[in-house]
Amino acid sequence: MLVLLPPSEGKATAVEGGPGAALDLGALSLPGLSGAREAVLTELVELCAADADKAAEVLGLSPGLRGEIAKNAGLRTAGARPAGEVYTGVLYDALGLAGLPPAARRRAEAFLLVFSGLWGAVRVGDPIPSYRCSMGVRLPGLGALGAYWRRAMEPHLAEAAADGLVLDLRSAAYATAWKPKGEVAGRTATVRVLQSKIVDGVEKRSVVSHFNKATKGRLVRDLLTAGIVPADVPELVTALRDLEYTVEAAAPARAGRPWALDVVVTEV
Repeated sequence: MLVLLPPSEGKATAVEGGPGAALDLGALSLPGLSGAREAVLTELVELCAADADKAAEVLGLSPGLRGEIAKNAGLRTAGARPAGEVYTGVLYDALGLAGLPPAARRRAEAFLLVFSGLWGAVRVGDPIPSYRCSMGVRLPGLGALGAYWRRAMEPHLAEAAADGLVLDLRSAAYATAWKPKGEVAGRTATVRVLQSKIVDGVEKRSVVSHFNKATKGRLVRDLLTAGIVPADVPELVTALRDLEYTVEAAAPARAGRPWALDVVVTEV
């Protein structure tokens, strides 16, 4: 099973958890991405070291986030921590990697893949420094990162997916970096979280935003803790229902498309 996650805008720093070792691109998972990672890292570091105003414009940073520019300029020597500790925010708070039992934590390190504008994709045990570079960034030299990573990652992500289930929980910006195709798409499930309310005796459903992330984090935590590794999407739907989630599944309308799952919640 491969679980695809977005990163978080908020990130812990190495200072908060100790100095950490310096970044080693060769230590990251998916080593076939090393060359592409080096290219993005080089341009990002050089941009932030050379022109803070240009970097702020490219990265879409408000005046209050200008400190992120200096952080990016020092990425090569900054302390690195496991990605699962660096990424914070609603989804990762709900996922609660640090509090998982040992067996569930091992499953998390094997199954979870976090997409990133800077690294392409990393596993939660991969050591990375805190950084600022979203998938929506367009670097002057490399161009739009979504398109850049889509070209770089296609063969490596298909290999990582192997013949197992792919559970895609990414936000739209990060979904541009890899779109499962063909046979892989047929065993991929995307998830939408809907809130159900009764208004004047009639059910009304709406897409939730902030709490969409919390629900996805809890869902992944429950699967990991229960030790459930579904072989395909129908097994996933059954497993989630057994875990007391309300799930509605739509099979692909045609070959080469993913399944669409709606997780319906009444409280967010």
